[in-house]
Amino acid sequence: MKKEIHPQNYRPVLFIDNSNKVEFVIPSTVATTEKGKAQDGKEYPVYHLEISSASHPFYTGNEKTLDTAGRVEKFKAKQAKKSK
Repeated sequence: MKKEIHPQNYRPVLFIDNSNKVEFVIPSTVATTEKGKAQDGKEYPVYHLEISSASHPFYTGNEKTLDTAGRVEKFKAKQAKKSK
């Protein structure tokens, strides 16, 4: 490999999927200040994800609606008020 072309902060990072709490350790340069212990007992920098391959419908085959804030209902209510 060529020398001095790779980032200096390339290290193992613990990624946690917030939707199903799956954890995995992957080398990364992502900026994070939080630290946590992985299932192997070692401590790593932690980065939280909203969705990953462990929860994405394409990879899991399970369709899931992520409308936790009721955005669809709010949009429909706004449209109903405008049409009156």
